Amino acid sequence: MPVQINVPRKQRQRLLVFNLRTDSEDHILGFTTRWLNELAQYYEHIDVLTTHKGTLAVTDNITVYSTGRERGFGRLKQLATFYQTLTTLVFKHHYDTCFAHMQPLFATLAAPILQIRGIKVTTWYTHRQTNLPVQLASRWSYRIVTAVESSFPVETSKLRPLGHGIDPDFYHPSQENLSSQPRIVQVARLTEIKNQHILLEAVKDLDCEVVFVGDVPDGYDDAYKQKLIAQVARDEMQEHVIFAGAQTPEEVVQWYNTAQIAVNLSPAGLFDKAALESMSCATPTIISNPAFADLTGDYDPLLRIESPIDKTALQACIKQILALAEEEYQHIGQYLREGVIAHHSLATLIKKLVNVMHTGDI
Repeated sequence: MPVQINVPRKQRQRLLVFNLRTDSEDHILGFTTRWLNELAQYYEHIDVLTTHKGTLAVTDNITVYSTGRERGFGRLKQLATFYQTLTTLVFKHHYDTCFAHMQPLFATLAAPILQIRGIKVTTWYTHRQTNLPVQLASRWSYRIVTAVESSFPVETSKLRPLGHGIDPDFYHPSQENLSSQPRIVQVARLTEIKNQHILLEAVKDLDCEVVFVGDVPDGYDDAYKQKLIAQVARDEMQEHVIFAGAQTPEEVVQWYNTAQIAVNLSPAGLFDKAALESMSCATPTIISNPAFADLTGDYDPLLRIESPIDKTALQACIKQILALAEEEYQHIGQYLREGVIAHHSLATLIKKLVNVMHTGDI
């Protein structure tokens, strides 16, 4: 059933957004620019308060303010800048509502001021781990929104699962540059929870190329990356493994479209949008999170392994996909893309989000 929007676009006046990082070229959070631009169709103006302001590619009715991380501000100065900017904005403008994207800390810090001004905050959070800001945001927020029910770690009646927001016009298929040698791509940060070492174990005896798109996230050491490099050397796979590092969103799409298979080994609770991006590019995608079952459908036995560390099952899936007839292979890719468009498209997500922020329900 199509989502109905209750108030015409641009009838609402002003939206306040808390965003973790606003940078169209960021390899992890660059997608938030597309979210903001889609939201901008429903408001006269959007003010964004972010921790880091990088390359901006927002519409004319969006203004971005930063707490100064990109300028090297320390935590205390960032906190002071946050409150100074926030109080200036909320006492200067009338906001219809507030949306916090992966910013439970900002939602919590702002709660007293927002309540004084009668501004409700809706917080988006997708991660299996909880902490004090998440728990407090769950208490103070008007609504909590997330991708699927299992992607928010705190039980609350305020929770509204909305799906993810994938732009199918951006993440689109193109077979023109498909690699001649079988290529497997994994787009993820280089951290142990993403299980890149399992993929290496699964393919070490196969004639294929593996591309790791992503790098060590800020605040982590590179011990796991070095472990992967050592594993590649030990198994003499140097000619078959590429560490592509952090890539722009445009480059990520190119990697999806040159690969025969995408792999996502995030465990249950991590409903990883990278898997949806590759599916939107019509790239057959192997996953380990049961929350994707609605998208894999009849192909679930081929595309999903029960455990993200089951290298034997992963290898079997890779072999089966590479052995598929071209027509069946193309059909699987198109089936996955249609599922993403139907359930996780950006336009549908934003409609649902606007409804929740203003009515409390989808």
